[in-house]
Amino acid sequence: MKLFKESELIEKKEYLELLSEKFSNISFATSEVVNLKAILNLPKGTEHFLTDIHGEHIAFNHVMRNASGVVKRKINDVLGKTLPKDDITELASLIYYPEEKLQLIKKNKTDMADWYKVTIYRLIQVCRDASSKYTRSKVRKALPKDFSYMMEELLHEDEERFNKKNYYNKIIDTIVELERADEFIVRLSAVIQRLTIDHLHIIGDVYDRGPGPHFIMDTLINHHSVDLQWGNHDVLWMGAAAGDKACIANAVRICLRYSNMDILEDGYGINMLPLATFAMRAYRTDPCEKFMPKLSENEILSDSDKNLLAKMHKAISMIQFKLEHSIVMDHPDFLMENRQLLDKIDYDKFTINIDGETYQLNTNSFPTVDPEKPWELTEEELHVIDRLQTSFLTSDKLQKHIRFMYAKGSIYLKHNGNLLFHASIPMNQDGTFKTVELYGEKASGMALMDKMDKWAREAYFSLENNPCGTEFLWYLWCNINSPLFGKDKMATFERYFITDKKPHKERYTPYFTMVSEERVAKMVLEEFGMDPDDSHIINGHVPVKTRDGESPIKANGKLLVIDGGFAKAYQKTTGIAGYTLIYNSYGLQLASHEPFESVDRAINDGIDIRSTTSVIEKVLERKTVGDTDIGTKLKKQIYYLEMLIQAYRKGIVKEKL
Repeated sequence: MKLFKESELIEKKEYLELLSEKFSNISFATSEVVNLKAILNLPKGTEHFLTDIHGEHIAFNHVMRNASGVVKRKINDVLGKTLPKDDITELASLIYYPEEKLQLIKKNKTDMADWYKVTIYRLIQVCRDASSKYTRSKVRKALPKDFSYMMEELLHEDEERFNKKNYYNKIIDTIVELERADEFIVRLSAVIQRLTIDHLHIIGDVYDRGPGPHFIMDTLINHHSVDLQWGNHDVLWMGAAAGDKACIANAVRICLRYSNMDILEDGYGINMLPLATFAMRAYRTDPCEKFMPKLSENEILSDSDKNLLAKMHKAISMIQFKLEHSIVMDHPDFLMENRQLLDKIDYDKFTINIDGETYQLNTNSFPTVDPEKPWELTEEELHVIDRLQTSFLTSDKLQKHIRFMYAKGSIYLKHNGNLLFHASIPMNQDGTFKTVELYGEKASGMALMDKMDKWAREAYFSLENNPCGTEFLWYLWCNINSPLFGKDKMATFERYFITDKKPHKERYTPYFTMVSEERVAKMVLEEFGMDPDDSHIINGHVPVKTRDGESPIKANGKLLVIDGGFAKAYQKTTGIAGYTLIYNSYGLQLASHEPFESVDRAINDGIDIRSTTSVIEKVLERKTVGDTDIGTKLKKQIYYLEMLIQAYRKGIVKEKL
């Protein structure tokens, strides 16, 4: 115990008086010090890192339930020597989907009483292993209130101890006799899932492409410990929720492109009727072939539905291009003149000049465009986007999700020796940090990231007297200097209207090649005040071409890019269906996932996501809580508690008996 000088105690007396309100005497303060010092020696909790989920809620939900394969490994560790493979598979699927699996089992079992007793006993053993590195207090907080006493007794008693054997067994027998076994199994399975993932990091892009980002957000809100680093697709929806019309148009367009109307209408209650009515009238003679929705494998739409979505898709796209053109005119400091394309079209020849080259457009149908002022919205278009803006601003569920994203999210995070951000840091060709000037301020590196984080918050929360406005969230979505995007352009217009693929090319900024060099990765870590020899950068955003032999481990292990293709749209590129980075007390592991077949097959046939786990970095000495950021905070608490104890003993602060 550190000994403090009396002058130090007197100097901190005011703070110690406040601390004494919670720890009123030597006994209470001493007990807390003993508790905290013991906690410092527990193994660190397991962190899971996922990125670029892109609305694939079914696969995400399964990965959360099976903890990227960790749950099944725990079953094997605890019961692998006594249970056959089929029983292990059945127990795993029961933990993943307890309610559904119980219904299936009850159809096929005649003697449920014995099955319940054996199964509860096995689940308790697995749960005991999952909880073994946590304090009783932390485990207690994870237990459901109505079963807390029973679960705690079963978890912390040895069923083979002579004096307690009958007591232990009777608890299980009584649960079954009182017909609470189903509920007990459901709740216990949830506890196992919770204890297996101590903390969850989402490295950006919850939104867009897949059908269920709103379901993913519901899961994250209910998770016990989570943080998010915003991706450009997330900030797009943050901008839409703030009422930015260009962000709204982009978000709606992407939903229509992937036939995800359910996200808008059912998920967030967005009224799509004004857009549908306008699109059918304005584009009634236009086949809108380039705007046909991209359907998932088993999705079937009638021709009339596809035609309606295509017309709505083109209608909102043209509104988007007009709005973006106007933003660029109003914000020359965005340096995005290359995105002003509507005035580069020859509306007689239907050609466009881009970077000095002329390209033929694939359509001559621009019924809402005035060639003299092509960026101006028609009255009908203005009515449509105003109605959409009202729907986005008044969607309670969307606002709840986005406020959570702000509360738990940031542009970057430093956590337990890892630097987390979605995409990039603006960088020059020589690997130095690029100085960006915006809103009259210049910054680079970490200072730039901090300013952009601040501006992103002001864009949503400070709608009045806000120097940057909601347009800054659109800037983060698609600007070359956005750390969430990091490309020279977003070539949406070119991909829709130009058949020649040359102008479709989107070039990544220098960060993405330079940071693969170890010296540059270490420079980045040093910029953020981290130990370059004992820290890592963790990114997403760029799908790793695993099928072509590309490794997610770069810069001699300093950089980990873990976008493995959760989004089905990227799986042809990556060859897998996502990564999970796992950081436990033994080091770093990377789990690569194969595509998830279905929940039905997981329940009925025990078909799990096949995950291959490889060790990235193994520590020589097992990491403890004391080695983590939480440990640093606990040590600070211990420091002041020991100071309080000495202040009590010297009479500088009086005990409250």
